[in-house]
Amino acid sequence: MRLAVNIDHIATLRNARNEGHPDPVEAALLAERHGAAGIVCHLREDRRHIKDDDLARLREEITTKLDLEMAMTDEMQRIALSVKPDLVTLVPEKREELTTEGGFAIEKHFTRLTEFVKPLREKEIGVSIFIEPEEEAISLAAEAGANIVEFHTGTYSLRTGDEEKAFELERIRNSARFAREAGLTVVAGHGLSVLNIAPFKELHDIEEVSIGHAIISRAVLIGLPAAIQEILDLISR
Repeated sequence: MRLAVNIDHIATLRNARNEGHPDPVEAALLAERHGAAGIVCHLREDRRHIKDDDLARLREEITTKLDLEMAMTDEMQRIALSVKPDLVTLVPEKREELTTEGGFAIEKHFTRLTEFVKPLREKEIGVSIFIEPEEEAISLAAEAGANIVEFHTGTYSLRTGDEEKAFELERIRNSARFAREAGLTVVAGHGLSVLNIAPFKELHDIEEVSIGHAIISRAVLIGLPAAIQEILDLISR
């Protein structure tokens, strides 16, 4: 199982003082050197963490895979077509939220989504959609032209009881199998950490996990390489 590291909150820390440090690009390169199979960043409409210049620099320097999380807007489509990340992940976005709160409302936006995806795929940019682990959403993602789905694991991460966690894990397992059978690559992310990630190494239809806040907050205490290695040790197959 691969690990993609989201470096948004390195930029959040930098922006607290607007003095240039810590540098999210430096953090991304360090993450790559210590086992990250990809770098994730979310260019929000309000630019609350990653900035346009960060994205341009990441594209120049990343040697693994650059995954650009973004809302389904004309502005973001133009940026993606210009920068050409390896992958675009479409996520819901609300200005008042602290972080992404759930999966993309794919049924509601299906017609627009289908047209939005086409020019990205024509430029050989991979397209992932951040969705709930549900069969209907998976089928619509494939029909819309995505080649990857990322399951929102926030519900799983918030469960505290063993039975509740087991139920959510089984739902994710079954959905991952369904997605793979539909020809999609499966990624998982949101709320995953050293406290709950270990069972995912048994979900063999999930090829990658995407983790940001848990790694960056842990890195404040033990350093970024060690925080990455903790996760890699837990998901190693």
